[in-house]
Amino acid sequence: MKKEPVTDKLFKVCIYFFCIVVLVLTGFPLVFLVFNSFKSLPEYMMNIWQPPKKLFFGNYKLVFAPTFLRYFINSLIVSVSGVSLVILVSSLMAFVFAKFNYRVTKGIFFLVIAGMMIPIHTTLIPIYSMSINVGVYDTLFALIGPYVSFNIPISVFIMTQFFKEMPKELDEAAMIDGGSLFLIYRKIVMPLSGPAISTVGVYTFLTMWNEFVYALVMIDTRSKKTLSLGIRDFYGFQTINIPAVLTAILVGSLPVLIFYFLAQDRVINGLTQGALKG
Repeated sequence: MKKEPVTDKLFKVCIYFFCIVVLVLTGFPLVFLVFNSFKSLPEYMMNIWQPPKKLFFGNYKLVFAPTFLRYFINSLIVSVSGVSLVILVSSLMAFVFAKFNYRVTKGIFFLVIAGMMIPIHTTLIPIYSMSINVGVYDTLFALIGPYVSFNIPISVFIMTQFFKEMPKELDEAAMIDGGSLFLIYRKIVMPLSGPAISTVGVYTFLTMWNEFVYALVMIDTRSKKTLSLGIRDFYGFQTINIPAVLTAILVGSLPVLIFYFLAQDRVINGLTQGALKG
C-alpha cells in the first residue's frame, strides 16, 4: 500500500486547522447569543464571556410577550409578501429579457439593472412624501412597495442570466406543440429555475427582514412596527437590557437561519451553475 506523501498530510492538516478556525469565528457569535440569553442583566454585567451560572428565562418571557410577537408577525408578513412579489415580477421581466433579444428589451434591461447603482436611502424623502399622498403611510404597504422595488434590479439580473442558460430546444418543442409563452413560462421555465428562485428568495428575505431605516420613517404606530424596530423597546433612557436585546436578536435570527438552511443547496447550485456551464 502506497504511503501518502508528508506534504499531502501537512496540507490536509492545514486545511482542517483553517476550517476549525473559521468554524470558531463564525459560530462564536451564535454561542454568545445563546449563553447570554439565559442571563439576567446583573449577571451579564458581571459575567459576560462565561456560560450562565443559573438559567434565567425572564428574557424569553419578554421576547415572547404579545407585543413582541406582533412585531415578529409584521416582519413575517412584510418579508414573505415582499419576496413573493419580487420573485413574481422579476421572473416575468427576466423571461422577456432572456427570450426576446431585441434592442428595445436590451435597453429596458440595462435601465432596470441600473437601479442597482442608486443608493436606496437617497429615495427616502420622495417615498415618504408619496406614501402620505397615496394614503399608505403608517401601514405595512408603505414598506412592502419600496422593499420590492429596491430588490427587483438585482433579482432581474440574476434570473435573466439563469434563463439565458436554459436550452432553447425546450421552448421550441413547446411552441411546436402549440404552447403559449405564458405556458412556457409557467410549465417549463419556472419549474427549472429552483436555484435562481432560491438565490433571489434568500437574498431578498435577508434584506427585508433586517431593514431598519425605512421602517423607522414609514411606521409610527407601535402595533405596526417590524422586528427591527421592536428590539428598540428594550432600550431605556438610562439603561439597556442587553440580555433581552440579545435574546430578541437570537429569536429574530431563527427564521433567517431556517430559511437559509432549507434553501442552501439550491442557492449554491444557482451560484455555481453558470461557472460550471462556462
